[in-house]
Amino acid sequence: MKKSSFSVFFVIMGLSFGFVGQAIAQVAQVIGERIVRFDRSHEARHERKPSFALQHRFESLGDVGLDKLLTVPVYSIDPETGRTVASIAIDSGTSLYGTGQAAGPLLRNGFVTETWNFDAFGYGLGDPNLYTSHPWVLAVREDGSAFGVLADTTYRCEIDLRDGITFRAEGGDFAVIVIEGNSPQEVMMGLGTLTGTIAMPPKWAVGYHQCRYSYNPESRVREVVTEFRNRKLPADVIWMDIDYMDEYRVFTFDEEQFPDPKGLNDWLDTMGFSNVWMIDPGVKDEDGYFVSDSGDAHDAWVKDKDGNVYNGNVWPGVCVFPDYLNKDVRKWWAGLYEEFMAYNIDGVWNDMNEPAVFNVESKTMPESNIHRADPELGGTDTHARYHNVYGMQMIRASREGVMATNPDKRPFLLSRANFIGGQRYGATWTGDNSANWAHLDMSIPMSINLSLSGQPFVGPDIGGFAYNGDGELFQRWMGFGTLFPFSRGHTAKGNIDKEPWSFGQEVEDTSRRALERRYRLMPYIYTLFRESSKTGMPIARPTFFADPADPALRSEDDSFLLGADLLIVTKATPEGDRVSVMPRAVDGVEWAEFDFPDFDSGRDSKDEHLPRLFIRPGAIMPSAPVTQYFGDRPDSRDELTLIVHLDGRGIAQGIMYEDEGEGFGYLMGEHLTTAFYAEETQSEVVVFVRAIGGSMSYPERVIDARVIGSDKPVRVIVR
Repeated sequence: MKKSSFSVFFVIMGLSFGFVGQAIAQVAQVIGERIVRFDRSHEARHERKPSFALQHRFESLGDVGLDKLLTVPVYSIDPETGRTVASIAIDSGTSLYGTGQAAGPLLRNGFVTETWNFDAFGYGLGDPNLYTSHPWVLAVREDGSAFGVLADTTYRCEIDLRDGITFRAEGGDFAVIVIEGNSPQEVMMGLGTLTGTIAMPPKWAVGYHQCRYSYNPESRVREVVTEFRNRKLPADVIWMDIDYMDEYRVFTFDEEQFPDPKGLNDWLDTMGFSNVWMIDPGVKDEDGYFVSDSGDAHDAWVKDKDGNVYNGNVWPGVCVFPDYLNKDVRKWWAGLYEEFMAYNIDGVWNDMNEPAVFNVESKTMPESNIHRADPELGGTDTHARYHNVYGMQMIRASREGVMATNPDKRPFLLSRANFIGGQRYGATWTGDNSANWAHLDMSIPMSINLSLSGQPFVGPDIGGFAYNGDGELFQRWMGFGTLFPFSRGHTAKGNIDKEPWSFGQEVEDTSRRALERRYRLMPYIYTLFRESSKTGMPIARPTFFADPADPALRSEDDSFLLGADLLIVTKATPEGDRVSVMPRAVDGVEWAEFDFPDFDSGRDSKDEHLPRLFIRPGAIMPSAPVTQYFGDRPDSRDELTLIVHLDGRGIAQGIMYEDEGEGFGYLMGEHLTTAFYAEETQSEVVVFVRAIGGSMSYPERVIDARVIGSDKPVRVIVR
């Protein structure tokens, strides 16, 4: 008998001996390929609450017998708290990941996490909950097969991984969804099927972003942008934090500090910079303020338990809060973006949307507050039920407003608070981290576990948001932070400057090399965004994805993969003395280290502050010349360098995806997918290039190929 079958058998037999309060799930329904939804009882199935996690309603494809399943939850009721408990036993050697935004290491065995969106400034290892909620666990068995478990509840939920997988949630019964896969990659694609995938972002959003709280007044924004361009530091985006507003009133501008926001944004366009501006949910409760008055007229605000408009203090003072659970309120909120986006605004940052409330111990609104949710979302109920999806519904409404205003542009939105499935609406980051080595170290596993929870467009505040740090910390963080899917430098008000040049020439040079690496790898990174949008696969992945059956890789979090082919090995401690475990050789061929010796800065890339780059045996990665921003070389498609690492058979292959980087033509076929295939002969290496998909014309381009570890001449054939 297999171990996994024995686990199910043991649970069933244990229940037959009458363990108090426990009951194996009574209903198991197939809702997808190797995807089963469990309910505690037939009654629980009929009373199941609508799902926010799932991208649409998944109807049952038929019931399945429990004896045919590998992984089955056991339900019980906690006698002390009354919470519903769902537990799943795991076999010895099973490694656990996911749980969303959690401070600490990659491997989550032994940890307890709570899903309750929380304003966790300067968080630490012991904090059980941060800004987003992902009641999800990825389990990788000893043999490399895997399963994922989703507790489909919006209520406060404890994820206890000290002894198997246990969810303890308020709010009564909830469904548990299990995805089985032969590999963790298969499970992640199953999660994408359930919860949806990211939309392709505008290409500028895949570049480097520069931010601080705050760049103000307008002259400071111009100064920072000019320095980036004069110093030839590649960057695509500058951000405006809350101080651009008139006394923190959302959808307004401080007329003294930002007298002409459209003029500023128009100038940024000439400099090759896109812009992102912050909008918070807290609306100043003030007669005569157009958002407040308009919200009053639409009865838009969250109410307290007695039916009165709820007031809470945030940046503007006494605020009211839109009830984004209500479609009429979402429509009203979306409409506010029409005038706002007309200032030539490119992207929107929704912050403070846990929602954060000042001067109260809970840091948020009372759980007894009332939301008038749409019937299809569950109807009127308390904030206890809807707290974790408040930020998700805010960014949903904001996205709808941005798209209605600019229907021909791809929207970019970033949200601090979110819920599993919220990747459908926007990106996120690891929150208000700190400028210290512990947070630099955690930024890798935190980003990876969010990626393993369905949110691939993610990264940390490079350099640390809270406190100052020093040049060595910043230098090391820029080295690998520029390779996260979402790459943004950010720091808080009152801190020292943290632009790449702020710590002197050496740090600036490292930052330039790091940024140039990202932009040279842009064809590969952009292709990964396309893959993620189609399949749900993470962009940044744990190193163990290279070999899920290798136990030595399971806790490796000083390195990470970009896609399947690129391994980034960092130095995440001050001494840089930890040795990363490398993936095993493939058919006798090791992962090969490479770099770009022809940086535009004119210096060799041997910089100990930069992470080491390795390419998988059998892979071809496309790279391009350095650009300073998306669109700075209209002919940028005319050059391509293929990085080739032959496998044990002397073969390698890869693909590259291209589109216009903006608009939605790609959905109608206006894109190009190119396949690369390399084969070694006795005298040379031949690389074949062939267009395999899309209606975009193939450009006239010069293609060079660098074959790692081979001195044979290379011939490129374009078919």
